Amino acid sequence: MKVILTEDVKSLGNAGDVVDVADGFARNFLIPKNLVVQASKGNLARVEQIKTARSNREEKRKRTLSALAEKLEGFSVDIPVQVGEDDRVFGAVTSTMIADALRTKGFNIERKTIQLEDPIKQLGVYNIEIKLHAEVRPQIRVWVVSA
Repeated sequence: MKVILTEDVKSLGNAGDVVDVADGFARNFLIPKNLVVQASKGNLARVEQIKTARSNREEKRKRTLSALAEKLEGFSVDIPVQVGEDDRVFGAVTSTMIADALRTKGFNIERKTIQLEDPIKQLGVYNIEIKLHAEVRPQIRVWVVSA
């Protein structure tokens, strides 16, 4: 049976794909869970409209994020931390702290988008990548300074 995926299904494909599946699998699992619709001329036309609208929204979102990335690229933010003997940092600088510092500067960035391999545990300057979109990844400079 040829069906059109209405949602991403891990083993089959992405939303909008036309796939061929076993009749029983479609009738007993996919259709009751509203994961697919039968492939007909009307449904195929509707899926094409949905794909076009989705790609237009994605392109608009990408342009908006690119404009934000231009503002963020090379932006510096200071994060004051408590230090002890030999300039050892108490605790660590996390993506949440970086997101809060950016928020005070007027950038509303989610902590999940900040690509921090490990928490920062030393004073210094770090280049941190922010993944706004799969293709939009500006870098900011984080200065970890003693308070």
